[in-house]
Amino acid sequence: MENSIYVAMSRQMALQRQLDVTSNNIANMNTTGYKNQRMLFTEYLEKPGLHEKVSFVQDRAVVRDLSNGPMTQTGNPLDLALTGQGYFTVDTASGPRYTRAGNFRLNDQRQLVDAGGLPVLSNNGQPITLPAGTSDVKVSGDGTVSTELGPVAKLNIVTFKTEQLMTEVGNGLYVTDEQPQPAPVETKVAQGLLEGSNVKPVVEMTQMIDIQRQYMSAQKMMDNEHERIRTMLQRLGRTA
Repeated sequence: MENSIYVAMSRQMALQRQLDVTSNNIANMNTTGYKNQRMLFTEYLEKPGLHEKVSFVQDRAVVRDLSNGPMTQTGNPLDLALTGQGYFTVDTASGPRYTRAGNFRLNDQRQLVDAGGLPVLSNNGQPITLPAGTSDVKVSGDGTVSTELGPVAKLNIVTFKTEQLMTEVGNGLYVTDEQPQPAPVETKVAQGLLEGSNVKPVVEMTQMIDIQRQYMSAQKMMDNEHERIRTMLQRLGRTA
């Protein structure tokens, strides 16, 4: 007779997870290259009795919206955006990681690095270093980095067969067990632009309000069911 309470509780647990994802979207609405996320829910059937079935809700995964975010012109020659499918590659102590955030800069060694100071890799797997004394940096649509002395390197821009399986590891970086593939020829590098987050703040705020209302509705159902059980036990106790 407590099945309805368990069902409502499973719904609340899923709503809590959904609220966390929505809150994270709102927190990253101004993060360069951030992709909006949504929860994927499924039905889970339990058979507590021979002829009885109880349906629970279960959150299975987080799905990312892979559509491009809005492009903002910055005029900074080291700000780069990808107009299409693909990821920049950066080097970490744990191996290559992948990102859509192209807000790059030069470090003390004149290496091209991301916002966290990680070296940006070229298509030969090496960090991109600009020659000393150069200042005129040009990046062509195919990712070739040049200065007034000529071509320096070519950005390693890759994609993956199943992008939804990529795991977010913080700071706009992703990791995956899949082997990287060259980005499609339609993907171009735009210099002096940054790709913004594709989060729609108004939609996320509306979603958050709806989640809170659903949570309170599930709580009311649990309170009513608890009161029903308590009243039934009291009546049974008086007749015993």
